Amino acid sequence: MYAFTRLIFMKKNLKYSLSFLILVVIVTLSFSWSSVEKDKEKVVMQLMYDALSSVHYQPRVFNDKLSSEVFDVYMKSLDSQKRFMHQNDIDKLGSYRLKLDDELKSGSTEFFDKSIEIALTRFDDAKVRYRRILSGPFDFSSKEFFETDSDKRDYPKDEIQMEAFWRNYLKFRVLNRLYDRAESSDSSTEMNFIINSEGFEEEESKARKKELEIHDEWFKNMSETERLDLFGLFINSFTAVFDPHTQYFAPRQKEAFEIELSGQLEGIGASLRQEGEFTEVVSIVTGSACWRQGELEVGDKLLKVAQGDNDPEDIIGMSTTKVVSKVRGEKGTEVRLTVRKKDGSQKIISIIRDIVEIEATFARSAIVGEDKTTGYIRLPKFYVDFYKDSNRDCADDVKKEIVDLKKAGMESLIFDLRGNGGGSLTAAIKIAGLFINQGPMVQVKTSGQKVRSYNDKKEGTTWDGPLVILVNEGTASASEIVAAALQDYGRAIVVGTARTYGKGTVQNILDLDRAAGPFNAALRPLGALKLTIQKYYRVSGGTTQLEGVKSDIVLPHPYENLPFGEREMEFPLAVDNVDPVYYELLPEANFNEVIIKSKKRISSNPEFDEIKSYALWLEKQQENTKFTLNYDSYFERERALDSEVKDFSETLKSKSELDVNWVYSIVPPNADSSKVIEYEKWFKALSRDIYLAEGFRVVNDIERD
Repeated sequence: MYAFTRLIFMKKNLKYSLSFLILVVIVTLSFSWSSVEKDKEKVVMQLMYDALSSVHYQPRVFNDKLSSEVFDVYMKSLDSQKRFMHQNDIDKLGSYRLKLDDELKSGSTEFFDKSIEIALTRFDDAKVRYRRILSGPFDFSSKEFFETDSDKRDYPKDEIQMEAFWRNYLKFRVLNRLYDRAESSDSSTEMNFIINSEGFEEEESKARKKELEIHDEWFKNMSETERLDLFGLFINSFTAVFDPHTQYFAPRQKEAFEIELSGQLEGIGASLRQEGEFTEVVSIVTGSACWRQGELEVGDKLLKVAQGDNDPEDIIGMSTTKVVSKVRGEKGTEVRLTVRKKDGSQKIISIIRDIVEIEATFARSAIVGEDKTTGYIRLPKFYVDFYKDSNRDCADDVKKEIVDLKKAGMESLIFDLRGNGGGSLTAAIKIAGLFINQGPMVQVKTSGQKVRSYNDKKEGTTWDGPLVILVNEGTASASEIVAAALQDYGRAIVVGTARTYGKGTVQNILDLDRAAGPFNAALRPLGALKLTIQKYYRVSGGTTQLEGVKSDIVLPHPYENLPFGEREMEFPLAVDNVDPVYYELLPEANFNEVIIKSKKRISSNPEFDEIKSYALWLEKQQENTKFTLNYDSYFERERALDSEVKDFSETLKSKSELDVNWVYSIVPPNADSSKVIEYEKWFKALSRDIYLAEGFRVVNDIERD
């Protein structure tokens, strides 16, 4: 079967995929599966073994060490919050710890079957437990605490410890619900939320009733998950120990969990995943309704959904598919999302649903500064032939923007790649070539083959003046290639976070139906495998893998002290180097002088000092994972936190405004009113962008020919 798998991967029409799925649910299911389903699982396991052991960029030996790692990943995936499994359950399953590699090779599901049997029993126990606990009032006068970080908790040893855990867990949730209701109540009902006051008993009862509804819905949704979906969770415990981006998609998993709301005609434009009981935002579709609105962010957890002026509905514990059905809606209608931000605060975000406006995903430009000689180009992603009817290519679009800016009198350029997660390798090479006159742009290595250099062969440049590249922790993949090449050649100064994301690998998608061949047609669908097959390297021989691109000028950032990027993931491919290729460094500019001047400005700028304070505050909040279950103490803590959050609400907005305008300082004659409004909102946001402001000062310090 390996030969056919290899053949499939040699096809040139395979697509790149950057999506990363995390499944953290356990389910209840029927154990009356057919022989066809068992045969399907066996074929999938054999295909996975072939691909992982032979086609993956860095194949691993299937031995006891790998088996032990798979076991740990699977146990964590099966019950990530340690709410169901007992320690003795883990110990019992531990007899398989060193056998999982052999089971994958043989196609045996013995361990998988036993683990699900145990999980099913514990799942049923939990259903009885939460209903019993929520049937009576909680005592909020105790001095108990609840640890929200499961990594800091052990598995309960027995039923007594499990009962104690669930009681504190549910008390914490009810307490949180009471606080939310108290903060949103009007003056006439505020007294009802003072503990032991008249009306408090009723409010506490309402909060418990709501929690009961949420848990009933959550357990019902989990019970509808099919065996093949959970089988995908088991298989992904194998892929996870190879690298973070290799992943198996069971047919329904791919459809139900990797959800692109804007993949439909109408929606808000956010990709969601289920993270325990929460639905979390994993990416924002550029140009979508929520992207234009600007407040929803990656990492936000959805708590409630409201349709227009209707009362919000609590969605904690709902499946992602249910949440999506509530967020979706007709173009022009309003959805209000209550989210929990990374700093722990809650925010209500109003979004008007719309068809994703593809135009906003393309390169766009502006003139920055009063003298109108500094150009600015924002490239949200790398795209090629985005739509066949428009035949758009990001390299062509960026070139056009540069030409227009030059006509408008541009003397220096800021190229913004912040949040650009990558895309087309070909486009990245072409874009880097707009600023460099021919030469190698990136090196690519396939396992077992020689390193190959990818060159820009087009003579001449489109822009050879002062250039600054803006990056952040979300700058990844293809955008890292561009930034690295321009930095290596000495062509641009890179300004932004200490380093970029650090993804230096390439994935291809393998259709398992094709890989299994015609003799297994009756078993379809089998799903798909996203497999890492190559690594990127800089022309200097270094790598962006884990290292990212290190900024020449580091700007303080709120998340600079928080784990982020490829290096924070489990089992990433290691950092290594290849030989540099020959490339001609450009004539030395006054970059060192410019960098020194910028660092002095940053160190004396009170706005950046405030961002550093915010970063330290966020880091401290990440450590505060234990919550008091005493009513008065909890309310005191949360109100203090809300007050601190408000103090930092304007931190990232510069107090002085930068002049930002249309390229020709006039509204394009054919622009419709909606586009004019959108651009003017964009200009307004850019005018107070503290990072753009420093990029503007840096690029204008670079010597001009």
